[in-house]
Amino acid sequence: MSGSAARLDAINAVIAYQAPSPTWTAAEAPGEVFGRNVFTKAVMQKRLPKAVFRSVMATIEKQMPLDPAVADAVASAMKDWALEMGATHYAHVFYPLTHSTAEKHDSFFEPDGEGGSIAEFAGKTLVQGEPDASSFPNGGLRSTFEARGYTGWDVTSPAYVLENQNGMTLCIPTVFVSMTGDALDHKTPLLRSQAAMARQAARVLKLFGHDEPGTIVSYAGPEQEYFLLDRHFFLSRPDLLNAGRTLFGAKPPKGQEFDDHYFGAVPDRVLAFMLHAERELFKLGIPAKTRHNEVAPGQFEIAPMFEASNLAADHQQLLMVTMKKVAREHGLELLFHEKPFVGVNGSGKHVNFSFGSSTVGNLLLPGDTPHENAQFLVFCAAVIRAVHKYGGLLRASVASATNDHRLGANEAPPAIISIFLGDQLADVFDQVAKGGATSSKEKGTMTIGVDTLPVLPTDPGDRNRTSPFAFTGNRFEFRAPGSMQSIASPVYTINTIVTEALDHIATELENRVEAGEDFNHAVQKVLEQIITDHGAVVFNGDGYSEQWQVEAEARGLKNLRTTMDALPEVVSPEAVELFSRYGIFSERELHSRYDIAVEQYELSVAVEARLTIEIAKTSILPAAIRYQTLLAQNVVALREAGMEADTALLQTVSAPIAALRAGITALKKAVFEDAPHEPEAAAFYARDVLLPAMDVVRTAADELETLVADDLWPLATYQEMLFIR
Repeated sequence: MSGSAARLDAINAVIAYQAPSPTWTAAEAPGEVFGRNVFTKAVMQKRLPKAVFRSVMATIEKQMPLDPAVADAVASAMKDWALEMGATHYAHVFYPLTHSTAEKHDSFFEPDGEGGSIAEFAGKTLVQGEPDASSFPNGGLRSTFEARGYTGWDVTSPAYVLENQNGMTLCIPTVFVSMTGDALDHKTPLLRSQAAMARQAARVLKLFGHDEPGTIVSYAGPEQEYFLLDRHFFLSRPDLLNAGRTLFGAKPPKGQEFDDHYFGAVPDRVLAFMLHAERELFKLGIPAKTRHNEVAPGQFEIAPMFEASNLAADHQQLLMVTMKKVAREHGLELLFHEKPFVGVNGSGKHVNFSFGSSTVGNLLLPGDTPHENAQFLVFCAAVIRAVHKYGGLLRASVASATNDHRLGANEAPPAIISIFLGDQLADVFDQVAKGGATSSKEKGTMTIGVDTLPVLPTDPGDRNRTSPFAFTGNRFEFRAPGSMQSIASPVYTINTIVTEALDHIATELENRVEAGEDFNHAVQKVLEQIITDHGAVVFNGDGYSEQWQVEAEARGLKNLRTTMDALPEVVSPEAVELFSRYGIFSERELHSRYDIAVEQYELSVAVEARLTIEIAKTSILPAAIRYQTLLAQNVVALREAGMEADTALLQTVSAPIAALRAGITALKKAVFEDAPHEPEAAAFYARDVLLPAMDVVRTAADELETLVADDLWPLATYQEMLFIR
């Protein structure tokens, strides 16, 4: 079958698509679905003995140590509930350092010795599992022959039943550690960082008169961007299938120039998928709130409501798995890659961050008069100090080969980490730096000039979509995380650097008050010092402008453009001291994560380089030569017939074919002959040699796509993938 026939088949399959049966029924109230498959607080209260329930809730809500004596009772109740739901197996679900989800399924049922079976699920089985640790990334923490690793029940994240058309599985969120106690996952440091931040926040709140502020936790609301395309197109593209992004593809005549996709009417087929996905998410207790078209053609977004960060991280992983699965039921492929298509917006996972408790509320809520809200100013100043002092760590927390394609491009923030405060807060902190804030810019009103429309209130400042870390009214939005990654890494990084800032502030205030200084005066002096020392990180301008690159350098802000520029921040002396001081990572654990990230970067680029060679050599070059041959035969035939032959097109096609041949040869040599074997050297080589060599091959191939006859071109085009659905 020719390439054109395969493309035509894909297009015809899209045209012939039949939607699956509706997922919502008239008899089912959507609100009643929420949490149906979750072992919720209400379920536990109904099924557990009162003393056991109180003990479990003390662990969940007050971060009290888990009483081992309750495990058997919880396991029995959880098993009975799961069996009633139709589950036959259970699985400890964990999040290894691959940014994906891992699980091992075991059956509840065991032979009873009399020819039948009995369902068993003991407390020790609930609390601890033992998957193989040697086959996951560990950065040298485990040797290949040392296989033992442990999963440990995270009581704070509820168990749930995962549906499959052929059965149900009880899923238990867990941490994953080595036999020596080293973290082999993203959840363990996240939980550690939550506890560390809670301790330091409590010290600050005590100074403000809160003797029992409740357990302070960080909250996250990650906005997930993604692309959808018909699965027939996806399966016809080896690059999408293996790398998640297109390694070839000429820019289509129409892209996102008209801004007509953003917030447009959701296509019926996509809306059907969204409704189905949301129903599945609701059943799992995931609070999906917002859906809409994103900027690029074929790009969309889903945003959940805020949750405690460790639960938000678990839910985000489950959301990705669920949406991928549901998309395929609708004949679609969902792409989480940060930059699947060159020339249009990439996808991020904007992490909205705040912290507080049910007792003191949101500590980043400024109120109507922020200048009078000293408590808010202190906690906001802690974030400013944290981001300025450890901006390199924040950049490293989102570093990957895939995210490098996005950062700094369309809608994505630059690699320079800065804070946007908005006009109101920037003015308040400017007053603080000059000796004390006495006023706040107030909200205004907007008269539109249409009698039938009401006067609309306006915020005291605009938003800034180019800022990587922006204050948006009652939270900070970290816009740099990539759409494929776990949010745990950026969140535990934010938790940890804010912990250090709160520790610094609490110590300063305690020392000043102990020395007899008036508390309000001490607060003013500490705030003044922070904004003076760390105000350089505040930037309300255009983060995409070339002038900002120059200004940021003058301010002393780091511009870590690539992953390999950013990763050394993870193992800097400052980072080692920071993470070890608060018990988040040992030096050994930090170095393991650096080694893993370096290896993952090199492997990602190397796979793409080999794919580039394969596709260019076996699909694109043969198609181009076939067309070149047809043109040459036509020239010969015309001349033999005594007619004038125009060789201009033949010459035009021949030049990029020659360039493609040369590019393939050079890339093959770079990949298979010259590449170093030492991991760090190989990673820098991938960035500095392989990626540019791949670009040379792509440039020639993309030019050929615009020249070769369409009926000969083998790959589904951008125009087809982005606009046919």
